[in-house]
Amino acid sequence: MDIASFVTSLLTSFLIFVVLVLVFTWLSRRPGNAPVYYPNVLLRGLDPWEGRGRGTRSPVGWIQQAFRASEADVVHAGGVDAAVYLVFLSSVLAILVFSGILLLPVLLPVAATSHALEASAGSNASAAHNFTVIERLALGNVEEKSFKLWAFIGSVYWLSFVTYFVLWKSYKHVSNLRAAARSTSDVKPEEFTVLVRDVPIPPPDQSIKDSVDSYFRALHPDTFYKAMVVTDIKKADKIFQEIEGHKQKIAHAEAVYAESKTANKPEGTKPTHKTGFLGLIGKKVDTIEYCNEKIKELLPKLEEEQKNTLSEKQQRAAIVVFNSRAAAASASQTLHAQMFDKWTVTEAPEPREIIWSNLPMKIYDRNTRRSVIYFIVFLTVFFYLIPISAISAVTTLEKLRQKLPFLKVVVDQPIVKTVLQAYLPQLALIVFLALLPALLLFVSKSEGIPAQSHVVRAASGKYFYFVVFNVFLGITISSTLFSALKTIIDNPKGIIDMLGSSLPGSATFFLTFVALKFFVGYGLELSRLVPLIIFHLKKKYLCKTEDEVRAAWTPGDLGYNTRVPSDMLIVTIVLCYSVIAPLIIPFGVAYFALGWLIAKNQVLRVYVPSYESNGRMWPHMHTRIIAALMIYQATMIGVISLKKFVYSSVLIPLIPISLIFAYTCHTRFYPAFAKTPLEVARQELKETPNMGAIYAAYIPPCLKPEKLEDVEVFEDAQSRTTSRAPSF
Repeated sequence: MDIASFVTSLLTSFLIFVVLVLVFTWLSRRPGNAPVYYPNVLLRGLDPWEGRGRGTRSPVGWIQQAFRASEADVVHAGGVDAAVYLVFLSSVLAILVFSGILLLPVLLPVAATSHALEASAGSNASAAHNFTVIERLALGNVEEKSFKLWAFIGSVYWLSFVTYFVLWKSYKHVSNLRAAARSTSDVKPEEFTVLVRDVPIPPPDQSIKDSVDSYFRALHPDTFYKAMVVTDIKKADKIFQEIEGHKQKIAHAEAVYAESKTANKPEGTKPTHKTGFLGLIGKKVDTIEYCNEKIKELLPKLEEEQKNTLSEKQQRAAIVVFNSRAAAASASQTLHAQMFDKWTVTEAPEPREIIWSNLPMKIYDRNTRRSVIYFIVFLTVFFYLIPISAISAVTTLEKLRQKLPFLKVVVDQPIVKTVLQAYLPQLALIVFLALLPALLLFVSKSEGIPAQSHVVRAASGKYFYFVVFNVFLGITISSTLFSALKTIIDNPKGIIDMLGSSLPGSATFFLTFVALKFFVGYGLELSRLVPLIIFHLKKKYLCKTEDEVRAAWTPGDLGYNTRVPSDMLIVTIVLCYSVIAPLIIPFGVAYFALGWLIAKNQVLRVYVPSYESNGRMWPHMHTRIIAALMIYQATMIGVISLKKFVYSSVLIPLIPISLIFAYTCHTRFYPAFAKTPLEVARQELKETPNMGAIYAAYIPPCLKPEKLEDVEVFEDAQSRTTSRAPSF
């Protein structure tokens, strides 16, 4: 990419960002758009404009409010998980800022006063003029065997130790944040419960419920409260959802019917629909009467299926409730059975995030599924190199002209050439990477993971492998991709030299990629144009009731399964190029500074958490940053070795130092994330917990009694001993 295309990309991306920020400022002032720009605030029962006039809000007012908001405000609005995500962004930002303070004033003059590129061009004056400013201010412009390379070696050490320092402080801060959340005086159902899987087959005269009760009552006689056996709720939930669907249709039809009543036609027109496929064919019926009849038919079926589910469809898993947080924490960390494949006890997930269908899976099934899925992911990662390689084929117009000769007439046009070089490869890569998250969520859920937050962490980890492997092998060495893979297989150590020789040539591409991600990506995130258009279309043409309007604007959470891996890709890119092409550091700083600012605004105003894992994502983030750091260190060993600098081996100790640092952090901090420490769980509560409400929180909606007093009936139905042994 020439400098004109790079500057064009940068300036137009910045212009798009400015326009989107101004659009956001204008649209967010309009009261009718409040459900799109302030849904979190509205759901908390607050006025979005309280304390500030609508007409006096400046274009930077949201920035001031985001800066003023404390971490406690973030936790209150978005939960601990959102606060931890902001810690992740601020940690990477701190690494880049502190590193850039030294790297930029040291490395840029060293590279600028070197002349390796001109020397390589020799007497070819035109070739010498083709080198861009970015290339002249990069490591590639330093001569081989030059003692100037010591500046780059020292910079690698500086960035590495800055990363260690920042990550240690951040891990300690997040650990304290998690402990504070787990020791609050508020009553949280998941803190009183444990998840029990791999329950043994009970004797013929017992139900699984009776077996679980007797087992835990014997082992925890003073602290055991109740047990709820997991049941097969597929059929009951299907009937329940049908009933709920008919209730929504009735509410919608009644609203339409009320609107049809006018002065000229006070009797109105009752809504009708056809009973066939998608309401397009079949008999036409009165919607309200038809849905009421269907509900009357389904309610007895649901009641009968509930009874049958509770007594006949018990599964070999249970939620066990204890009468104190400390007792539940202690039980979750205790080995209950002599055999590893029986009575597996872990901390229970939050009620909102339980994946009920995964709970009964046996330990052998879970292990087998995990192995198979990781093998499938490995194959997918490998074969995904093919489309990524196709993308890299258009990273330069020369390659595009070679692959598609018939496009020469078009791509040789000056305007078209500039636009294609500026945007096409980066946009294509972003689109291909955007297709992965849904697939990875699906396969991660298939592993048998019991909680949604754990599924998100697993999918995020797999996505990280995708972006690192495909970006660094698919983009940087695309022209010799499969020969490079053969080199790696034949000589694994050769990957360092291969990365060292390939990465410098892609510096400009990644500079543009990072700029496009933060200017256009964050501009669209802040402006929320797509959600705004969808909301107003739904509100005008589809929504008739308050519940339907709320469903149209209620947002989800931050979407950690896509955000975290995307950010990790930028972390890896910026770290790997921080010394090779130091100009990428300001771009990285801009990406994470804007990311932190906009994410904080969205947490405070927009997104609503769908679950709370109390920062359980942080160890995952920490490990991936260390992995990116080690890729960077290995790359720099290769790059400086290719400069024939005999002292490049000085960098080799950094990799074992990183491993030691990762191990130290894992042993010091991680246990408190995997388990809840008893000193945290034993903190006093501000009120006596309602054990019935805690127990009821885990009852699936399709089985839940209408009144809390009826929970005893639910438990009695589960405890009823059947006349035959349950089938599995």
